[in-house]
Amino acid sequence: MRITPLNINRPAVDEASVDQAQGSAFKQQAQAAAAPAEAIAETAAPRLRGLAQWDLQVNAQLSKGQQALAFLDQLETRLQDLKSDLSGKLAAGKNLDDGELNGKLRDFANLWQQRQTAAGGNLDGRLNYSAETAARQQFKIRGLDKNALQTGDKETLAFSVGGIGQRLLVAAVDPKLSEAALAKRLDQALAPADIRVKQDAAGGLSFSVPEAAWPTVRDTLAVKGAGIRFPSGQLTRVRTDAEAEAIRPGNWQAGDAGGLRRSLAEVIDAIARIRQARDMINRALADARSGLNGPVSAADQEWAVAFAAEFETLADQPSYQIYSAIAPALVSISRERVLSLLALN
Repeated sequence: MRITPLNINRPAVDEASVDQAQGSAFKQQAQAAAAPAEAIAETAAPRLRGLAQWDLQVNAQLSKGQQALAFLDQLETRLQDLKSDLSGKLAAGKNLDDGELNGKLRDFANLWQQRQTAAGGNLDGRLNYSAETAARQQFKIRGLDKNALQTGDKETLAFSVGGIGQRLLVAAVDPKLSEAALAKRLDQALAPADIRVKQDAAGGLSFSVPEAAWPTVRDTLAVKGAGIRFPSGQLTRVRTDAEAEAIRPGNWQAGDAGGLRRSLAEVIDAIARIRQARDMINRALADARSGLNGPVSAADQEWAVAFAAEFETLADQPSYQIYSAIAPALVSISRERVLSLLALN
């Protein structure tokens, strides 16, 4: 593609020249941000305010939140359709074995199974959302409940995650410790494997791991004790119980009136949970946007110098994130403006 000049006496300008001119214009804007504070306040304040709001981390959080909202919207649309179909079947009172309805139930179950990727990775199975961290799988370890830990003698437990050859993670269990102290001690021991431990609502222990790592933990977690709570001498695979998900479409049935009623009740409950999750995500997005829209000191010379250096470095990287950040500014650079800049050379 080539750009024909307004002045027919001038030679045509190719894309490379335009790109060079645009790059020069952006470098001049960045260098202007590093000017003395007085010049910034007089000439560059509006532009600095916009650039200062450019934060890749916050933009990523906003993107993930919007992706999670889109997934929740898709879930609710399907659930509203199922609610209508289930209610209609119950009202009709006949022909309960409906292949089409069963197909819709299976399709929803398949959609729910895509949550980890479709929702952006920050929405867990309980529909809890975290703007900063990836979703985690909550689980229990059989034999490490409140009663087992606070009875019997002291015992040193060695944990292994990942199979043979992995470094053992050691924790000393003392029944005299409080539930909070036991949770903290186990949390510190298992943190290198990214397994975190906290008290649950009942005062017991709740373990969590990033969802991506859950299959490995579930299939390889082993413990060696001193013969009190776990056998001594060798590692023993432990049983883990994953926390139940907020929506369990695998349990929904439409073959009889009882199954229809139970499924309808769970669908209605799922709709309510999705709306609660949407409210939580919207609050998180509002907080992130308020950080972007907060007051910016345009006369802060130290900030301007650091920003100019960061902007110039990142602008040289041909990544989608950088181009997507620069694109809004490019919209205001018209063909005539580019040709005018070239005419100055």
